[in-house]
Amino acid sequence: MTIVAGAYISKAKKQQLSLLMVKLGVKEDDIEEKFVLGSGKGGQKLNKTSSCVYIKHVPSGIEVKCQKSRSRDSNRFLARRELCERIEERVLGEKSRKRQEIERIRRQKRRRSRRQKERMLENKRHQSEKKGRRAQVRLGDD
Repeated sequence: MTIVAGAYISKAKKQQLSLLMVKLGVKEDDIEEKFVLGSGKGGQKLNKTSSCVYIKHVPSGIEVKCQKSRSRDSNRFLARRELCERIEERVLGEKSRKRQEIERIRRQKRRRSRRQKERMLENKRHQSEKKGRRAQVRLGDD
């Protein structure tokens, strides 16, 4: 087990992460991993240990740097989880865009109800009257 911010990473969580990686098609061979010195507060401990994890998923080009914990092992776990979340977000985002485009076209093709037409025409009349009142005032020829 690994400590993460006061909690342990159980085997179940590690298995869950590995299943998610398989589901998303993320292979360990596709990940470049480096351990670097962290930044920020921490003093001597931070300056002499390389517990900050930097990973890059080569096929997608997504990079993650994780320094949430003092433990290198827990940072490795958290960095991989963050990587999976970003890849999943990218995949779902593309699907979502396609779905939104299909929905937009469907709405454009749909006929308006009688009440919608009346409301739309009323708004147009109101706008027309508003613009009509903007016309220049003509002075009479006296």
